[in-house]
Amino acid sequence: MRRSQMTKAVATALAIVGLSSGLALAAGDVTPPPKQDWDFSGPFGTFDRAALKRGYQIYDEVCSGCHSLSLVAYRNLTAIGFSEDEVKALAAEKEVPADPNEDGETHDDEGSRIMRPAIPADRFVEPYANENAAKAANDGAVPPDLSLMTKARKDGHNYLYALLTGYKEEAPEGKEVPDGKYYNEYFPGHAIGMAPPLDDESVEYEDGTKPTLDQHAKDIVTFLNWAAQPELEERKQMGLKVLLFLIVLTAMLYALKRKIWSDVH
Repeated sequence: MRRSQMTKAVATALAIVGLSSGLALAAGDVTPPPKQDWDFSGPFGTFDRAALKRGYQIYDEVCSGCHSLSLVAYRNLTAIGFSEDEVKALAAEKEVPADPNEDGETHDDEGSRIMRPAIPADRFVEPYANENAAKAANDGAVPPDLSLMTKARKDGHNYLYALLTGYKEEAPEGKEVPDGKYYNEYFPGHAIGMAPPLDDESVEYEDGTKPTLDQHAKDIVTFLNWAAQPELEERKQMGLKVLLFLIVLTAMLYALKRKIWSDVH
């Protein structure tokens, strides 16, 4: 993970937190997201590999058109259950700028950037060539990077699920939504510029799972939580090992104490 990429992603996450907080204060009207049951929650929680794969499919088919995932490389997908050959095939579907050719050129005779198929070592392909291109395609706003999205605020996974499922076709009576905005029950201020990204049957799952909005939202949030915390399972396992060690050590010390004092008496 390169320092500059991490700095950029962290800055984006903090900006999202600041913006959301500012909007919340300005609006004074924030609906707390309901708690959901997550396989990765709790001290024994782990990621559901099938859900991670479905979440990647949603990101690839829906989210990647606007949002980057700059801290994740294609080779990282082996951690969620894809084989090395599958990762190679998934990466090869994308194109990245090629290194200079033997003549030191990076553009062809027509001035176009020379591209090559991506390989597992490459990070996920950016949706836009640069920030200005992203602004031009999104009415002046740059879609945030999703690498740390679930860490961007407290209880981020529940908030993101609520956001994705909280769109309403019409605002409640007494609520006005500006032109070009959409009413969302859980977004600070309730007026969001992003159109509803998911709906029932937005993605036809490769594993045959029924494609509902609820399922889509849970799968993409699971995938994004893994992207933000790929070490989560390892960290929990280490914590349990440390806890077990401390329990055994405490028992040994207690037994030693009793032995020492039994000799004294």
